[in-house]
Parts: sequence; structure tokens; C-alpha cells
Amino acid sequence: MEAKLQQWLPLLTLILSSLIISFDITTARILPTDQIHSAIDEVNSKQGPLIALVMSYVTEELAVGSSGEFSPDKKTPYVDLYGRRFHIGSIRNVRVVYVLTGQRRLNAGITVQILLDHFNIYGIVHYGTAGSANNSMSFGDVSIPKYIAFTGSWTWTKFNSDLQTDSSNENELRFGEYNIPNGGNNLLSGLKFKTEEFYSVGKSMEEVFWLEINNKWLQIAQNLNVTLERCSNVTYCLPTQPKVVTGLKASTADVFCDNAAYRQYLFKQFGVSTVDEESSAIVMTAMSPGVPVIVFRGVSDLAGGEETWSSTSLMDLASINALKAAVEFIDELGKRISKDFL
Repeated sequence: MEAKLQQWLPLLTLILSSLIISFDITTARILPTDQIHSAIDEVNSKQGPLIALVMSYVTEELAVGSSGEFSPDKKTPYVDLYGRRFHIGSIRNVRVVYVLTGQRRLNAGITVQILLDHFNIYGIVHYGTAGSANNSMSFGDVSIPKYIAFTGSWTWTKFNSDLQTDSSNENELRFGEYNIPNGGNNLLSGLKFKTEEFYSVGKSMEEVFWLEINNKWLQIAQNLNVTLERCSNVTYCLPTQPKVVTGLKASTADVFCDNAAYRQYLFKQFGVSTVDEESSAIVMTAMSPGVPVIVFRGVSDLAGGEETWSSTSLMDLASINALKAAVEFIDELGKRISKDFL
């Protein structure tokens, strides 16, 4: 039996690989490749190029539906690819496709690559929630960063290495400095932050730490007139009016930051104002082929700087405010697309 299975395994693999697995929740069907590609080709030819709206959490996707800003396409409201649903339609008469990536860098990067491989994408607008590492950024505020770094790649050093004795090293974290009650050595030694290998069309591989957002798009964002929400419902309101801030720095790592000391370190060492788990992957994937990209992140927590966990109301409010800013940007961008602004 096992020998027969081994004999048929290559053929079975070939048959499965010839299909793009697309699961339609309403009909539980698996659609073949030609039907999927036919639908996408029609979307690209009749509706493209599209602005891609990308989010990572279910709460953020729900904000799109409840906002009333998205109008699904009547003929092709969505396309399912590789377990992800790509919603086709418009926001304020601008043709868009939006998709939920799932959490952290791997999911985010894969989803954006699928977007770029299959759809005619004009640019990518990423929005979501974030923790604040900057005391001037509080709940409900929206950050539109100019620079984003991946701060989750390290060299973990040996105990008694040069890291603990050489104070001139940059981009490092010494655990001993955080010993209580006094600093000193620590068996965990420390971390040296690493750069990323960035591959882009027409250039050699570069070692980068900071990724810079498209300057023309950032200029549009700086001139947006957005009134953010102060209340998530009739019973919960923030004490002050939230604000939109452009031009700050953000960091991404496959780690949810809920530690006041590390929050303070990121701000002091790198000038980071917000922390999240997806932005750098989305930005790097888009930048590789030269596709414009921008990030809107609403503050839902203080990355460990608050005394207690943030409520669900704050998460909802942060999503709503980040989406409001992103929608205003899409609206303004749509006015410029026909003028070949980019």
C-alpha cells in the first residue's frame, strides 16, 4: 500500500499544484485557476489600476465595513486567493481592493506579494493600530511615519562579550543596565540590532535599517484635513481630542510590546514613536518593485507604559481613527491619479 502511495504521490502533487486553492465560504467550493485568473484579469482591465488598502487585525477589517465608506463591486465583489479574501470595490469613487493579511510580518509580506503578483496595483495604503512609545502620542492619535525599521532581528551576544564593555557600540541593548536595584552584568548579556537585506528592481542588494516612506505620498498626508473621533460610543470618550502626526519613526517586530522599559529604550535609542508587528514587511515588500506605500497607525495602547491593559473600546477607536485618516488620503490621492501625480 505504501509503495503504491509513493508511486502516485508525484502525480497527486502535480494535480494539486495546478489549482489555486480558493475557498468560497458561502458555497464551500474550490475554484480552478482559470476562473480565478479570468475574474482578476477582468478586474485589472476594467477597474485597474487599484489602490490597495491593507490591514492586519480583524478589528481593523470590521472598521471598514462599519464605516460605510466601501462600496463593493456589483459583478466581482471579491476574489479568494490562497485562503485570503480580496474585496473589490471603491472608496469615494476611487477603485480599491482591500484585504486582511493576518498578524505579524510573514502573513503581511505574503499577502502584499500576492496583491502585487495578481492585481494591477497603483499603490498600497496600510492602516491599523499600534502601541505608542512616545509620551506625546496617546490613545486615539494617528501616526503617519516617515521612517520604519524592523527591530526584531538581533545578534544575541555571549556573556562577557565586547558588548558589555564597549560603550561605543550603537544599536544595542545591554540587559545588565536593567538589573534591579542596581545595574551591572547579566547572564543574558545583550542584543545587537541587525540590518535587513533589501532587494529592489534595478539595484544591488542593500543593507538597511530604516525604510523611508514615499515622499510624494507623505506630502499629501501632511496636508490632510481629518477630524478624528474622540468617543468610541455614547459612554466612552477620551479626555482630549486625538490628533494626526506625520513624519515620525515607527518600528516593527514579531513581538507584542507590553513592557515600559523596552518602550522607553526604543524611543531613546531609535526615536521610535509607534510599535507594531506588520508595517515594515508591508513597506519593504511594496518598495521592492517600486510601488508607493504609506502607513497609518492609530494608538490603541502605550506599549506597556499604561498601568493596565487598554480596553476594547480603545482598540476600536484607534482602528476607526486610523481608517478615517487613510480614507481621506485615498480620497485626495484619487483626485491626483488622473494627473499622473506620482
